[in-house]
Amino acid sequence: MLKKYGSIVFVFSILLIACSSESEDELIEGNSSYETPTILNKSTGTFQITDHFNNWLQQNGYDSYNFKGSVGYSYGGKTSSSETLNNQPVIFIHGNSDKADGWEDPINYFLNNGYNSNELYTFTWGDANPYNASSNYHSKEFLERVRAFIQAVKSYTNAQKIDVIGHSMGVTLGRKALKGGNAYDENYGSYSLGSPLDYVDTFIGIAGANRGLTSCYYSGTGVPTCNDVNGFYPGYLLWGTGPYGVSDFLTELNSNPVKEANNVYSIWSSADQVIGYGCIVYGKNTCRINTQDGEKYYDSAPYGHFGVKNLSGYYQLQMVKYHSTY
Repeated sequence: MLKKYGSIVFVFSILLIACSSESEDELIEGNSSYETPTILNKSTGTFQITDHFNNWLQQNGYDSYNFKGSVGYSYGGKTSSSETLNNQPVIFIHGNSDKADGWEDPINYFLNNGYNSNELYTFTWGDANPYNASSNYHSKEFLERVRAFIQAVKSYTNAQKIDVIGHSMGVTLGRKALKGGNAYDENYGSYSLGSPLDYVDTFIGIAGANRGLTSCYYSGTGVPTCNDVNGFYPGYLLWGTGPYGVSDFLTELNSNPVKEANNVYSIWSSADQVIGYGCIVYGKNTCRINTQDGEKYYDSAPYGHFGVKNLSGYYQLQMVKYHSTY
């Protein structure tokens, strides 16, 4: 009964969040002064990976992942083998119940500021159904899909270095996919992701719940997303001490000394309606990454959970290209 109630609470909160993201979009459209401008010249076009990239995936052992999906479920790639790179490829990893085209605003910003579509990549790691949000956790399937896509882009582009940007659950999935090592999924048991991916120049975590998710205080560990093995359970206090019982996945992720990339940054907002105001969990900021070199933060609307991703294109580009937070 508690598990069922917790799932209802979590799904209801996700649906409220989806509605609030529409309000953020209305604020964005009504004000042209934010850092990510209205599209100027270049646009994404059809939001789907190119036939050239898809053919390469099929020929190189990635066909079973179906990274391409339907329109809106992937992006990136060359149109012909003659195309060259002017920038390091950037891979975008979306959050829980989102999909690839949730990155359309940041990708458009990059396109209008010196990047080409063969340098920008994303795919959909889940089913993009908000009604299933409470069932998503750091599973073997999701981690292996994210890691395989990163490896595929690196091989396909033949770039020496790549950059990775994650949002929300995409932050913690991305961090583990890059760090590699041992992991556990109750549906599969223990497994290994392999060695750390040491070719990542910059990793950016936007609105991540690195120390847990505040909504998991109330839903309990019976909800998969909030479980204390590989979910976002933030633990509990006992006589004012703790937290105890923090998710095993998050505990290992934050204690692992391997750095996600040469340069690590976070972007977050104290007005985040998903993580919780102030991004605070038991007195500590859950949106910061313990290995980070710098950050950009906001403290008001429209920089909520989705606005902080959609409107921070300027800082995302500054971080990956110039290793700057200014």
